[in-house]
Amino acid sequence: MAQQRTRLFRPTIILVGLSLVFLLPSAAAFYTDWLWFKEVGFEAVFAKRLRTSFLTAGVVFTVAFAGLWTNALVALSVLTQPYVVIASTAQGQPILFNRAQVRRAATIIATVAALAMALPASTRWLDLLEYRHAVPFGQVDPIFNRDVSFYVFQLPVYDFVRGIALAIVILSLVFAAGIYILAGAVGIGPRNRVDTTRRTRVHLSLLAVLLFIVMAAGAWLDTFRILVSSSGGIVHGGSYVDVHARLPFLYATTAVLGIGTILAVVHAFSRRVWPMLAAVGLYVVVTVAGALYAAIVQRVIVAPNEQVRELPFIERNIAATRRAFALDAVEERELPGDTLLTRADVAANAETLENVRLWDHQPLLDTFGQIQEIRSYYDFVSVDNDRYVVDGKYRQIMLSGRELNSDTLQNRSWVNERLTFTHGYGLTLGPVNQVTSEGLPVLFIKDIPPLSTADFQVREPSLYFGELASNYVLVGTRTKEFHHPKGDDNVYTEYSGSGGVPLGGFWRRLLFGLRFRSTDILLTDVLTADSRVLFHRRIRDRLGEIAPFIAYDEDPYLVIADGRLFWICDAYTMTGLYPYSTPARPGLNYIRNSVKVVVDAYDGTTTYYLADGQDPLVQTLARVFPTLFRPIAEMPAVLRRHVRYPEDIFAIQTAVFSTFHMTNPGVFYNKEDQWEVPAIESEGNPVLMQPYYTIMKLPGEKRAEFIQMLPFTPRRKDNLAAWMVARSDGDHYGKLLVFQFPKQKVVFGPRQIVARINQDQVISPQITLWNQQGSQVIQGTLLVIPIEQSLLYIRPLYLRASGGRIPELKRVIVAHQNQIVMEETLPAALNRIFGPGAARVERSPETLAGAVADSNVSQPPASPAEPGSASAAAPVPAGGESLDTLAGLAQEHYQRALQAQRDGNWALYGEEIKKLGDVLERMRTRK
Repeated sequence: MAQQRTRLFRPTIILVGLSLVFLLPSAAAFYTDWLWFKEVGFEAVFAKRLRTSFLTAGVVFTVAFAGLWTNALVALSVLTQPYVVIASTAQGQPILFNRAQVRRAATIIATVAALAMALPASTRWLDLLEYRHAVPFGQVDPIFNRDVSFYVFQLPVYDFVRGIALAIVILSLVFAAGIYILAGAVGIGPRNRVDTTRRTRVHLSLLAVLLFIVMAAGAWLDTFRILVSSSGGIVHGGSYVDVHARLPFLYATTAVLGIGTILAVVHAFSRRVWPMLAAVGLYVVVTVAGALYAAIVQRVIVAPNEQVRELPFIERNIAATRRAFALDAVEERELPGDTLLTRADVAANAETLENVRLWDHQPLLDTFGQIQEIRSYYDFVSVDNDRYVVDGKYRQIMLSGRELNSDTLQNRSWVNERLTFTHGYGLTLGPVNQVTSEGLPVLFIKDIPPLSTADFQVREPSLYFGELASNYVLVGTRTKEFHHPKGDDNVYTEYSGSGGVPLGGFWRRLLFGLRFRSTDILLTDVLTADSRVLFHRRIRDRLGEIAPFIAYDEDPYLVIADGRLFWICDAYTMTGLYPYSTPARPGLNYIRNSVKVVVDAYDGTTTYYLADGQDPLVQTLARVFPTLFRPIAEMPAVLRRHVRYPEDIFAIQTAVFSTFHMTNPGVFYNKEDQWEVPAIESEGNPVLMQPYYTIMKLPGEKRAEFIQMLPFTPRRKDNLAAWMVARSDGDHYGKLLVFQFPKQKVVFGPRQIVARINQDQVISPQITLWNQQGSQVIQGTLLVIPIEQSLLYIRPLYLRASGGRIPELKRVIVAHQNQIVMEETLPAALNRIFGPGAARVERSPETLAGAVADSNVSQPPASPAEPGSASAAAPVPAGGESLDTLAGLAQEHYQRALQAQRDGNWALYGEEIKKLGDVLERMRTRK
């Protein structure tokens, strides 16, 4: 007896031990997540997710288990003999199982199968909640006249229920048939006919009845699915063949399955076999006939006259796609594109040219990393574009947070990673268009502690939450937190924010130790009653935990507001079930930028703002989670000034608009005017141009504003077709504009300009020379800058020493019409094309690539230079030029001569010295 208890005790101990090993960490993670949701203020969202998920799983498990187990019990009732023969051994001995053993096996199988259905079903909690709280779109489909919300919110739930029902019925049928076969209630009779008992036939036939009913419901749902899927035609959604061939046969399939239900009932209560065979045969016939009929209609009716047959369906596709991607409100304007700019035009667009982005993201990020990381454990993850009022001027700014990268700590001990080095510090911020005499970016905020030369300060520079912070840290402990380096010493601090979950006593420390798989949390003696643990500190991870049912932008950006640092992240509502809308990618044929999320970089306070109250998807989510969103009007004004139209959605919209700007069905069918985003070679590989932010005065507008833009070229052509703009400022936020060029004119496109730069007799040899002198030339983004009714192309050039890691901005290339020039500064290049005084070089020794002069600076009128090559001499200024103008011109020639001397370009050096002498002579005659 004792030996038997020992044998039972050991497996029990092992089972309990394994349960503790696997269940305790999960339980600890669940409880600590609950504490975290309470800390961030979204416990109601977490609770509703959990309740709905568990309820869904529980209902599916109960229904599935009840269905499977009930059918198993009915089948087991035919077992009149005490034993069931399963097989026989090699010695010919039968293997016997009694009824109780078979019943236990059936219970286990039913439980496992029900769990296999319940666990995936628990992930469909959002579909069920949205079904209950659905908000109508106010738009109906053109075939069934159902609101779009039916397809987005109801159809997924109907499919879900249909799938569960189909799985239960099929498994019950297979389960019951297997038991009947084991029991001998199903066998092969005379003439190879299947022989069953009456009870068995009734049971299996009634299960077949249920199967036909579920399949009929599925065929009915498939009629609606025609509008949200593609059958390979020229449009997404119902085409001519879908509506006139497949749809009628789906109705026929539904009717045939209904007839099959009646025939299965007849088969259940008669000994005839033909009703069931007829039901199956009718279904096969109508399915095959439907496929053949659709193919015949496509080949005989549609293909010979496809454009006419598909015309109404193309119109529906165009209209639905434009609505789904918010392109139906795009404002289209015409521009000639070939107008010759004058110096007055340049002066009138000073704000635009003052904010031309001469620094690309990657070169600037590399430079920040070399001159501003300060210590090896700091890292700049990305560079963000924004706009600020600096010393009274509206300027485009590029900035990057100095985040802590604990992976690069020299001593990666638990104390250093979790207690001491807890946060990043400060940021680097500067204008997009200025460089020092060494070719490095001018910085308005730099160094540690942050030193600001602008009229705004950073009073709280600590970054506990960011794009890089992914590990947990402990604050409020007896260990001092490293704040920032100061000479040979370090400055330490104590966290005073409200973020983090209180660690409390022993049990919480134990649970967090289990969560993070760390015994140090439990054993350390530095924790106090005020100690807190900060986790989910990476912005996108944090937001994904709070609201995983929203899609988030890839690039959260940093903002300075009232001396504090905040992260703003755009969020999207999307679906792939908008009728007749063509997907931009699989599963996405509707999208809105409906949510803006703000995260305090110091204490992690997270706020969701409802940015698009007209979007039915976000309205539905607001009904589901009433405490999640706050109105955008409640966002502090200082933060609202930095809200920008996001890159991700603009990239999607431009990709869709490149095709769906064609609203004429005939033009759309032939793809006569399809556009594409230009691809420019970078390091030998074609790279698609990306949307870019800039401050610009749009043609026809009165003031400059912060926009995002992208050019288009005709498909497989290089000339410019149009450019698209997304506005971000004030009441214009979110408005899309497209400026189109006449189709009968050729306006140079980006690839053509790049080709001309690479062929220029002055620029190309100079680039080749630099590359051969141990330096690497990095050609920056080619910027298309609209000015009035024409265009400027601007491309920065960076030099990086061989083996070096700091790119320096050395030249700026400007192209207009047939002129291409390369100068050290943007103003110098503009002056060379449009004449002296078109742009003013700032005299500060810190800046050589200064901004263009304000438009209110009086300049003598001048005619634009005649078109010529890049190496053409600068135009002769008007006789009434001032001494200040001549002095600026002399300074430009002098600087170019010095640079030519440094580069060993003696031909250019001699040319610039001659020009300098000419200017000095004119200055002498003016005295």
